[in-house]
Amino acid sequence: MKIVISGFYGLGNTGDEAILEAIIDNLRAELPNPDITVFSLSPEQTAKAHGVKSVYRGWRHDNKGKIRALREADLLISGGGGLLQDAYPTRFLFGPLPYYLLIVFLAKLCGTKVMFFSQGIGPINTKWGKILMRVFGNMADFITVRDEYSKQLLRQLGVTRPETVVTADIVFAFRPKEDEACVESLPLRGDEQLVAVSVRPWFHHRDYYWKIAKALDELIESEDITPVFVPMEGRHDIYASEQVVKQMAHGTSCHILGPDFTPNQYLHFISLCRLTIGMRLHSLIFSALAGVPHIGLSYDPKVESLLKRSGMWDYSFRLDDIDAAKLVNNTRYMLRHRESLSRIVRQNAEQMRRDALENIRLLKEKFCSNGRVANK
Repeated sequence: MKIVISGFYGLGNTGDEAILEAIIDNLRAELPNPDITVFSLSPEQTAKAHGVKSVYRGWRHDNKGKIRALREADLLISGGGGLLQDAYPTRFLFGPLPYYLLIVFLAKLCGTKVMFFSQGIGPINTKWGKILMRVFGNMADFITVRDEYSKQLLRQLGVTRPETVVTADIVFAFRPKEDEACVESLPLRGDEQLVAVSVRPWFHHRDYYWKIAKALDELIESEDITPVFVPMEGRHDIYASEQVVKQMAHGTSCHILGPDFTPNQYLHFISLCRLTIGMRLHSLIFSALAGVPHIGLSYDPKVESLLKRSGMWDYSFRLDDIDAAKLVNNTRYMLRHRESLSRIVRQNAEQMRRDALENIRLLKEKFCSNGRVANK
């Protein structure tokens, strides 16, 4: 089966690279010798990392290569992740939403079937974004989304023709491998009480930096924790992490991991931590996968949705509602009740792993017939 995968790949976002690795590994586990091509901003790097074919994803180069790949493909997988949104500027054909939907349109022009795969939809607030979703979203042959919110939003936008099934983020089907690279990069004694911290820039918001800084200072003093910042998106998260550390009295007690570790290496590091305080969705998904209790700082409905499914929402905050004192108290509670909370997280993560694997089962059911590829 020839498959093209379109997503936010080759740009250094740990969550999206974890999505790609999980898709590829599970396709290879469930399909006989799939022929996989990935649209990537760093095609040579992606091809080498995953043993796949890769084509430059942007419109500036190799459009013939994209068309050729889609013509030869049996299926375009669009996703997973939060591709279909207009939180970032969207102008006519510029922005993430037009890009991914134009790839869908191009696939249909080439006679290739399309699956929106483990997608998180939205936010979509602009009139133009809503029009694009209604027109091109209905071209998909089948859709899986990672939460109920996304399914309901598709219906509100008028995407009604394709069947839509709620599953879970495909990263819950990630196949971890033991790798100590992250922890070996840090000057640790070995007996620290590690707390993973994931922060990111978020448009004009700034006040959460000092709230997190204040909470971490108090926790270092009273609980003897060692915060380690995990930059899930390279220099952007390094910058945000530095903004927190600069506002701390005990910033020298913190560490910031380098930006070039693999998703598997970050996942393994988080598995060694007592808990996670995180903004990035996939820092929280990694925590759930590893059975690590987590406090989410939600800047988007996708984060809140995940926290409710992992059982950690009661300890978490919306970004605008972070209270440093409550953050300290919730962290203390988690440290004291870690084992019972870890059991809750593991149980919920196992259900989401089964839901994530439904993405692959449904792909086989809808696009393969008796082990053969269904007609294009």
